[in-house]
Amino acid sequence: MAEESSNINGLAWFLAGLGIGALAGILYAPKSGRETREDLANSAREGTEYLRNRSKQVADQVGGMVDKGREQMGDYMDRGREVMDRGRAQWEEFVERGKSLVGDQSRRVSEAVDAGKQAFRSATSTATSTSGSGSGAFGSGSGNSGTPASSTGGAGV
Repeated sequence: MAEESSNINGLAWFLAGLGIGALAGILYAPKSGRETREDLANSAREGTEYLRNRSKQVADQVGGMVDKGREQMGDYMDRGREVMDRGRAQWEEFVERGKSLVGDQSRRVSEAVDAGKQAFRSATSTATSTSGSGSGAFGSGSGNSGTPASSTGGAGV
């Protein structure tokens, strides 16, 4: 770890020395001051132009990445909506099935209750007609044994 830091530090000093040496070489070159200043100005303009072009390229690349990200996000949103719609449709189907099952069971229970009422009516009317005048609806005996015959008279329960 210390060796890496030393290498990086040494590289930084080397680059700094290289830059200072290049600057000293330009200043002490066999050109006139005007030519040297023009060369420095041209180099500065070229560097500025390079940075301007490079920043445009980077901006275009970043813009492309942003557009691609938006497109992917739109795709993910569409997939999410599709999944939500499918889930909602399945939920609605299950609710309708449940309603249908409850309706069927309710109808069956009503039919069973009606059949029970009908069976009770037929049983009480048969018991009343066969028992005659002395016995009640629940058995044989003499007279009124405390258990009265059907009090509904066949009108329903």
